[in-house]
Amino acid sequence: MITAIVLISADVDRIPEVAQEIADLDGVTEVYSVAGDADLVAMVRVRRHESLADVIADRLNKVEGVTGTNTHIAFRTYSSHDLDAAFSLGLED
Repeated sequence: MITAIVLISADVDRIPEVAQEIADLDGVTEVYSVAGDADLVAMVRVRRHESLADVIADRLNKVEGVTGTNTHIAFRTYSSHDLDAAFSLGLED
């Protein structure tokens, strides 16, 4: 699984709508409203590098109200908590 962290600048008047529209895109697993240099942070998880262009460049960047993005590609995950939840079958221990 390839993970990208996308910092998103958005029109202030449309932040909630932009966040929801981005959250509805295939490949986007979470969208956070944040304080700081970005307005939103989106987590994108795909199986192939080529899919990043489809999700980020071809769809996310074209959401009305997105004014800019800054994408970071994750090399390694150090938290086992998220991985355990992602692969859980819902079975009780």
